[in-house]
Amino acid sequence: MKQKNYPAMLLLEDGTQYYGWSLLNSIESIGEVVFNTGLTGYQEIITDPSYTEQIIIFTYPEIGNTGINEEDNEAKKIYIKGIIAKNICHQPSNWRYTINFIDYLIENKIPHIFGIDTRALTKHIRNNGVMNGYITNKILSTQMINNMIKTTAKMTYNQLVDKVTTKHSYISSKEKPQIYSHLNQKIHVNNHDIFNIAVIDLGVKQNIISRLINRGCNITILPANSNYHTIKKLQVDGIVLSNGPGDPSYMIDIVNNIKDIINFCDIPIFGICMGHQILSLAFGGQTFKLKFGHRGLNHPAGMNQQAEITSQNHGFAVKFNTSLSKQLAISHFNLNDSTIAGIIHKDKPIFSVQYHPEASPGPHDSEYLFNHFIHLIKESKINK
Repeated sequence: MKQKNYPAMLLLEDGTQYYGWSLLNSIESIGEVVFNTGLTGYQEIITDPSYTEQIIIFTYPEIGNTGINEEDNEAKKIYIKGIIAKNICHQPSNWRYTINFIDYLIENKIPHIFGIDTRALTKHIRNNGVMNGYITNKILSTQMINNMIKTTAKMTYNQLVDKVTTKHSYISSKEKPQIYSHLNQKIHVNNHDIFNIAVIDLGVKQNIISRLINRGCNITILPANSNYHTIKKLQVDGIVLSNGPGDPSYMIDIVNNIKDIINFCDIPIFGICMGHQILSLAFGGQTFKLKFGHRGLNHPAGMNQQAEITSQNHGFAVKFNTSLSKQLAISHFNLNDSTIAGIIHKDKPIFSVQYHPEASPGPHDSEYLFNHFIHLIKESKINK
C-alpha cells in the first residue's frame, strides 16, 4: 500500500526555508537542527538520548534501506524532535528487520521532512552554525513561526539530562539475555574476574552497557544525580560516566557530585562523551559550544602520529586550562579541528574520551578502551 505524502516545510531560525514532504498530516516540532555524516546507523541515532531536543539531518541520501529491528535501539524511548532526509526507502531489505522505516515513523509519530536538498542544508548549517528549526505542515505565518522559534530554549545553558536519566537504579548482569550478540566480540574472561560497575546514567546508550556485560561485568545503572554516598554504599569496582544531551556547564549539581566521588573514591572512572565533559569540569576545566558539532562515524582522533577512526556525537568540547593541566594530560585530539578528544589523570585511574568506543555501527578502533578500563580495575584491586 502506497503511503500518502503531505506537503511540509522546514523554517530555520535565520529565516531560511525548505519545502518537502511528510508521511504525517499534522506535524509541528521545534528543535536544534544538526547534521550526522554517518552512512549507516539511523536506528541507533534516532534512539540515542544524546540527540534529545534535536532535529537530525541525515547527510546520506537515502535512509530506511535496512528497516528497523528489535535489537539496535539505544534507548526504550525516542527523544529527538525530528529528522530531515533526502529520500526515505519504501522497500527495505535486511534479514533482521521487523518493521519498515515508513511504518516506524508513522507509528511513533516522529516529526520529519524529506525530499529536500540535504547537501545544501548541511552546508548552510556548517557555514552558519547549528540553530533552531521548525518542521510543520500547518499553514502558519512566517512571523508566527519565527516567534515560536525565538522563544524556544537554546541548547546552550540547557539542562536536558533530567529528561533522559533513569529515575531509579537498576541492575544488568551477564545472566540476562545479551543484545547485539551477533556483533559483539567474544571476550574471554576468567570466572573470578567479575567486576561490579556503576554506570551514572546521563543518557546512557544500551551499547555501553552491552560492552561491559560482554566483559564479565555486573552493571548497576544509577540516576544522574547519584552522589558519593550512593557509590560508597554499593562498593563498586569502577564507575562509567555515560554520554548524554545538553550543555555540561549547566549541570552544576552533577559536577559537584563527581568532584566528591573523585576526591573520596579511589576507584577507576571512565568517562564517555558527556561523561568526558563532566569529568573535565569536575577538575576545574571549561567547556564551549562548537559551531556545528561532531556527529558521524569517521572522525579521526589520536596523538603522536597514531590515529583511530571514531564515532562522535557532541555539540560541546573541553577547553584545556591551567587547572586541568595540573592534574590531567591530553591523550587524544580530534584530528579534524584539534579539539580535545581524550584526557587521562596523572596520578589516579581516571580517563575519558569525547567519542564513542562502543560504536555500533561504526569503527571498532577504540574498543580497546573497555579492556583498558577493566585492566585499571584489576590493577587498582591488586594495589589496595
